[in-house]
Amino acid sequence: MAIKTEVDLRVNGQAKAPLKKPELLAPAGNLEKLQFAVRYGADAVYIGGQQYGLRAKAGNFTFEDMAKGVDFASRYGAKVYVAANIIAHNEDLAGVRDYFKKLQEIGVDACIVADPALIELGRDAAPDLEMHISTQASITNWKAVQFWAQEGIPRVVLAREVSLEEIKEIKRNVDIEIEAFIHGAMCISYSGRCVLSNHMTARDANRGGCAQSCRWPYELYGEKRISVDGDPFTMSSKDLSMVEHVPLLIDAGVDSLKIEGRMKSIHYIATVCNVYRQIIDEYCEDPENFRLKEEWVDEIWKAAQRSLTTAFYFGTPTEKDQLFGKPEKIPKYDFAALVLDYNPDTQIATLQQRNNFGVGDEVEFFGPNFVRFKQKVTAMWDEEDEPLDRAPHPMMTVKMKVDQPVRPYDMMRKRK
Repeated sequence: MAIKTEVDLRVNGQAKAPLKKPELLAPAGNLEKLQFAVRYGADAVYIGGQQYGLRAKAGNFTFEDMAKGVDFASRYGAKVYVAANIIAHNEDLAGVRDYFKKLQEIGVDACIVADPALIELGRDAAPDLEMHISTQASITNWKAVQFWAQEGIPRVVLAREVSLEEIKEIKRNVDIEIEAFIHGAMCISYSGRCVLSNHMTARDANRGGCAQSCRWPYELYGEKRISVDGDPFTMSSKDLSMVEHVPLLIDAGVDSLKIEGRMKSIHYIATVCNVYRQIIDEYCEDPENFRLKEEWVDEIWKAAQRSLTTAFYFGTPTEKDQLFGKPEKIPKYDFAALVLDYNPDTQIATLQQRNNFGVGDEVEFFGPNFVRFKQKVTAMWDEEDEPLDRAPHPMMTVKMKVDQPVRPYDMMRKRK
């Protein structure tokens, strides 16, 4: 993606009104991911429970973990939203009232819902629990947004198919909070309403069972075979990234900037949250002098993802926004270790291994607030202070000499 280094912040020569800083909303597939999202700058996180969500394999939260997550987030001034955005069948409705009542008791800040039946049942059982309309509701116009506003809904998550100009028109016509995706995977189907998994695997994607059939490799035929060996055909989209265009979304009035990826790693969540946190803060602090930093774009590419696109924001995507063939292998970095402790007297960090690394590797440490530095691994020891050449075992504890101070929950990555 080409880097745009300047942002036009004046209209007809007049300074714009003071900017409202949008919420940065991050995914969390489990309690650990929630904690890292908040530590690395998220204002709010969205999670899934054991029922009614669309990520059956995301780990998801028990009620006990939800309560722990709400408590942790509140200590940082962050919010927790629970996704209950299935398209429900009759058999799904039996426990809805009890589920929403429990969410209200736990103290979650809002529930993300797509099905009107769940909205009605949830509001009846938990009147103090805020409801947000999910992207699964396929909302693409201001009249649909207005309908939900008139129903007392405070926030709508727009369909990914909505353009930047359409967002501006929605905000002009309806006084409601708008949430929009800024980064993460795209569904090949309309707002995620897909039945490929139902057909191919007997798993209902609209009830949490998506098998990502669109990303499988296929042989492609017309009158004869079109695809070739070693170059499979897929129906997959590139991943969304608006890292270069955050000011445009803020100026359009988007209230919540949403990152996709409840099944992503803590390294992905930390990296992406860190970048968008910096961009939002620097732009809102001094919009007139804001310049996009190349290091922000470079950092985004260190997270595990596909090639990137701006998707529908600037018009209908073309073939260049799709992944029809063999995808490029990115990123160029592996998450190597998590910092557990640091001794400033000895400059020794205690690490928890997450990928194989060893003496001689070039690594990079990073933490919240975009603090980073690179070094070579020169010396390592195990828990008994015996020298090591490598750290090959998952989750093993390693001690390592570091060039600069680090803190617990900082991360170390290495170039592949």
